[in-house]
Amino acid sequence: ASSSVFDHVKGWYTHQNEFNTLILCYEEIMQDPRGTVLQICKFIGKELSSQEVDKVVEMSTLKNMKADPRANFVKTYEEWFGITNIKHIRKGTVGDWKNIMTVSQNEWFDKMLQAQMKDIPLKFIWDLKDIQSTQNG
Repeated sequence: ASSSVFDHVKGWYTHQNEFNTLILCYEEIMQDPRGTVLQICKFIGKELSSQEVDKVVEMSTLKNMKADPRANFVKTYEEWFGITNIKHIRKGTVGDWKNIMTVSQNEWFDKMLQAQMKDIPLKFIWDLKDIQSTQNG
C-alpha cells in the first residue's frame, strides 16, 4: 500500500513533537544553506566551528552530492530495481516545475494541495522569489 505525498507530509507534521522532527523546506535550504546548517546544529545540540560549517555547506552542494554515491543512489536503483540511467538527485532547480507542468496540471495540483493540506499550517514555497517577497514585507 502506498500513500500520497500529502499523507507523508501530514504524518510527519502532526507527529513532529513525538519524533523530535525538524521540518525544512528545500527552497529555504537553497536560499540560505549556511543558515540551514546552523539551524540543524541548534536542533541536534551540536556546535560546529565556522570551518566545520563551511565544510558541511560545501559537501551539501548539489554538485558534491551528485558525485557522492552515499547521496546519489544510482547504483542502488540499478541493483534493486534493474533501472539504469536514473538519478536520485536530478536538477535541484527551484521552480523547475514550471517547465514541466501545464497550466491545467498546476491548477489541479493547487486545488489538491488546498484540499489536502488545509489543516496543516505549513507554508509551501514554489520559487525563491516567494521567499524574497516574504522577507521584504
